[in-house]
Amino acid sequence: MRGLRLKFMLHLYNWSSRVYAELFKTHKQAWGISKQEFAEFADGSLGAALGQFYRDKGFDVMPKLENHDVFHLVTQTGTNIEDEIAMQYLLLGNGKISLYLLGMVAIGGFVFPEYTKYYWRSFQKGKEMWPFHHLEFKDYLNEPLYNLQRAFAQKTNILILK
Repeated sequence: MRGLRLKFMLHLYNWSSRVYAELFKTHKQAWGISKQEFAEFADGSLGAALGQFYRDKGFDVMPKLENHDVFHLVTQTGTNIEDEIAMQYLLLGNGKISLYLLGMVAIGGFVFPEYTKYYWRSFQKGKEMWPFHHLEFKDYLNEPLYNLQRAFAQKTNILILK
């Protein structure tokens, strides 16, 4: 039964993320940076970490959804389907509200009830973090990833955030 739920959620996630980017991110500009170009950023920077993330996971850059991949890095959240749902709970706790997020939270929580505690912890983690969901992370690609992680987790103003 888990296999069927997993297939359903993966299909829904892959389909909905493309539709979301096309229909609801019309105001947003794609970063225009390729996987290879991320490798040119300085070691330890967010840009270099993002390039490594794409290489390690075998992912391609999804135009207009680059920030989502950064969310995985700054929150240290995995990329399997349960983690993708947990990310939405974390973002909800961080103050983000969107139709897509609410749909993934509701459907994901229903389809995978065995992860309820994980999802609740993710929501709490998002509440405890400095609000970052609204940032355009393209502006921070040269910043050390560790500094971003620490600033958001500890709610410290290490950086002057735009």
